[in-house]
Amino acid sequence: MGLLDSVLGAVINNVSQGGAQASAGGAAGGLGGLISLAAQNPQLVQAVMSLISNDGPVGGLPGLMARFQQAGLGNVIASWLSTGPNQAISGEQLSNVLGSGPLSQIASQLGVGPGVAAGQLAQVLPGLVDQLSPQGHAPQGGFGNANDLFGMLGGLLQK
Repeated sequence: MGLLDSVLGAVINNVSQGGAQASAGGAAGGLGGLISLAAQNPQLVQAVMSLISNDGPVGGLPGLMARFQQAGLGNVIASWLSTGPNQAISGEQLSNVLGSGPLSQIASQLGVGPGVAAGQLAQVLPGLVDQLSPQGHAPQGGFGNANDLFGMLGGLLQK
């Protein structure tokens, strides 16, 4: 977890210096919200990063997008990847998208039940996917493995 610790250290330093607040640009729940979340609940950020990484339980962003399409919610994840506003998703909807296997794995990581984990993920996932796709489209081949993602997140937080 050394990489996560260094990213969170950068987050906390950036917040204390006021840099993160300025870079958030006042976007409701944007980078500022992610920074706050990372400082308060690093396990949740780690769980979300492992979920969307190419070496994660759903096959990274391409696998996650396929699951959203299969659940009839392709427009929801597309909004997170676009430059427009993010559509919200409920914990129940996200449970249906992910299925019991990946959700149980994340719940175990967080030490909570699957319903609570789904609710927490539903609050974080849209903003994180949005911040990792600033040009408004899905990167070809997904976001990379977990280490690539932490590097991307660290780069966002250094701005």
